[in-house]
Amino acid sequence: MSRITLPRLCVAAIGAATAVLLTAVPAAAHTEVEADKAQALAENVTVSFHAEAESDTSGIKEVRVVLPEGIAPADVVYGEGPKGWKFSATDDGYTVKGAELKTGKSAEYSVVVRQLPDAEEVPFKTLQTYGDGHVDRWIELDENGENPAPTLKLKAAAPGAKPAGPSPSASASPSPTPEETTPAASPQAADTGKDDEGGLSAGAWTGIGAGVLVAAAAVVFAVRRRGGAEE
Repeated sequence: MSRITLPRLCVAAIGAATAVLLTAVPAAAHTEVEADKAQALAENVTVSFHAEAESDTSGIKEVRVVLPEGIAPADVVYGEGPKGWKFSATDDGYTVKGAELKTGKSAEYSVVVRQLPDAEEVPFKTLQTYGDGHVDRWIELDENGENPAPTLKLKAAAPGAKPAGPSPSASASPSPTPEETTPAASPQAADTGKDDEGGLSAGAWTGIGAGVLVAAAAVVFAVRRRGGAEE
C-alpha cells in the first residue's frame, strides 16, 4: 500500500485551490469603454470604445451598440473612428461600420453623449461583426458572465445636477411613413373612379340602371294605354 507524503498532499491542495480560483475569475470584457467625465448626469461626455479583435482569420467590419436606459439614439453623435467608417443611429442604439479592418486589429472609436443617466453604471451591449460573418456578442449584464457587456461605472452626480430632458431631435415629429404621405382621394376623385370590369364608376352604373327602369315603365304604360284604346 503506497503512502502519500505530506508534501504531495500540499502540492495537490495548492493545485486544486489554484484551479478553483482560476475558474472563479470573471471573464474579461473584450470590448472596453471609458469616458472623459464618468459621472452621473454629466453632459457632452466623450465615450470611447475599444473592441478587441478575437478572430485569427478575419477583421472587424461593424460594431453595433444597444444603448442603456436613459440614453436615446438621438442623444449620441459620432466622434472618431477607423478611417472611412460611418455612424448611423438605430431604433435602440447605433452602428459604426465600414471596410473590414486588418485581421487582429482592434476597432477603436468614440461617441459624444448629450448626457449620462443618473445611475451607478451604464452597460453598452455590443455586437462586433467580422468580415466572414462571425459575431462576438458582448451583451451579458452579469460582469461574471462569459460575454459581459462593456460597462461604464459612474461617480455620483454633482450637487445641483439635473436631467437635461429629451433631445430636441428626439421630440420632433417622426418622418411620415409612405402610407401617411399618400394623398387621400378627394370626393370628386371617388365619384369618378372606374371599376375593374367596365371602366365606369359605380355612380355611372347606378344612373344607367335608373334610366333603364324609367324606359321600361314608359313602354309598359304605352302598351296598356294602347290596349285600352283598342277596346
